Amino acid sequence: MSQYPKSVIFHKYKSALADFLGLSPAHLTLYWKGRVGLYAILQALDIGPGDEVLLPGFTCVVVPNAILYRGAQPIYLDIDPRSLNLNPTQIEPHISPRTKAILVQNTFGLSPDFAAIRQLADRHQLKIIEDNTHGFGSRYRGQASGLLGDAAFFSSQWNKPFSTGIGGFVVAHEPELRQALHRIEASLPPPSSRADWMLRRQLQLRQLLGHSTFYWPALRLYRWLSQNNLISGSSEGGELAGPQMPEGFLRGAAPIQAEEGLRQLARFPDNIRHRRRLADRYQAAFREWGFPPIYEPEYADHLFLKYAFFVRDRPAFLDLAARHRIPLGDWFLSPIHPIPSHWERWQYRTGSCPIAEKLSRHILNLPTDPSVSLAEAERIIAFLADHRSTLLAPEEYAPLHP
Repeated sequence: MSQYPKSVIFHKYKSALADFLGLSPAHLTLYWKGRVGLYAILQALDIGPGDEVLLPGFTCVVVPNAILYRGAQPIYLDIDPRSLNLNPTQIEPHISPRTKAILVQNTFGLSPDFAAIRQLADRHQLKIIEDNTHGFGSRYRGQASGLLGDAAFFSSQWNKPFSTGIGGFVVAHEPELRQALHRIEASLPPPSSRADWMLRRQLQLRQLLGHSTFYWPALRLYRWLSQNNLISGSSEGGELAGPQMPEGFLRGAAPIQAEEGLRQLARFPDNIRHRRRLADRYQAAFREWGFPPIYEPEYADHLFLKYAFFVRDRPAFLDLAARHRIPLGDWFLSPIHPIPSHWERWQYRTGSCPIAEKLSRHILNLPTDPSVSLAEAERIIAFLADHRSTLLAPEEYAPLHP
């Protein structure tokens, strides 16, 4: 149990987050998961049946789920193949009288071309919701990501910039919107005793997943347990079956999340430096092999939550990596990760985002998190060097970067 009362530990956590972002704690609300924060934003903006939300077709299924839970319609737009973010040129042709918001993702910690998106949103009087689940710690023109729209939701799940096991929070700016979010936050029930207990046990075991010796068996076990609702996972079984809100979805934050968040935030500057150091080393290796560098526009400071690369045959490459105990990520397996098929259940039409669909067949990602040492990164690079013939060659990769 916390040494502080619930209200005190939540205030301490909000204050620490606000200090990092340069805000008042009044701008923040806390949730059991980041996707609950997105649902709260949609509710606070009164987005519901008959409304449309534009979003990139290179996202996690929990994002359109929240939109569909509200009775609204997700409209998927293709991405820029360089940034892997929403392509601003795709937005205006899809705006209709029913469009209420543009949802802007910060993919792997890289900000999109926000000025162009803001111009379009202002012209059409649309709200901007930032999906900053990858981007806590990244910056856009010197400003912290997540402060550029009308509201932003953040995640502190496993494999996010900092982790409280699972968790999320929202930043909002307009006083009326903030007040609505605070009312929603106050109305949410706490997580069940079972969910709280499971999260505490998972936090105790989190080092297991980060150790390369156990990475693949632990990851498979974690996903199986999560999909069968036996642990508090990132994507639970009901969320992957279809867009029906699972029982217990709407929950407030737990004190254990605030406690762990304070511990993680104290180490966050070192976390950012470590990610950049590993990304620079990966970047140097790919340059040495003749591959184009990761796109880093002048307006953005890239967090490098993951280091993305592309392979010819992803299933074969993942199997090879597992046999060599190389920890790789598989974001994004599809335009609505990790859903492999039947995308129409989430109102996605196959062929509507051809660039996202092509990339999602070939993309993999290298780890940059603090549990990965420089020595481990060198082992990963050596593996890639030995099997670089299976990577997409520069002349095959170049068409993805017009």
